[in-house]
Amino acid sequence: MSNNRSGSFFGGLILGSAVGTVVGLLVAPRSGKETRQVLKKSAQALPDLVEDLSTSVQLQADRLSESALRNWEDTLLRLKEAVAAGMEASQQERQVLSEKVQNTDSSYPLGDRN
Repeated sequence: MSNNRSGSFFGGLILGSAVGTVVGLLVAPRSGKETRQVLKKSAQALPDLVEDLSTSVQLQADRLSESALRNWEDTLLRLKEAVAAGMEASQQERQVLSEKVQNTDSSYPLGDRN
């Protein structure tokens, strides 16, 4: 979960930086030509910024996927162990009941019902 939060934080940081840069350029006391040049440079840097953000999101998705897979494998292992324990307990109980039935049958002979 902390990986997801840090990915969101860095994504927000990058996006906030880009928006802040654009707003700062628009309100800065520069000539129109200077502002256009700065905006052009910022626009040229935008693909790199988007690529960095995309890479960050992909890394976070990979981490989340790996974590989900590990959790799934752990859950599946615990489930298999629980099923095996239940089957073993069932077999033991069946054996105990079978022995009780045999002991009960031997204590009541079939011919002596009077």
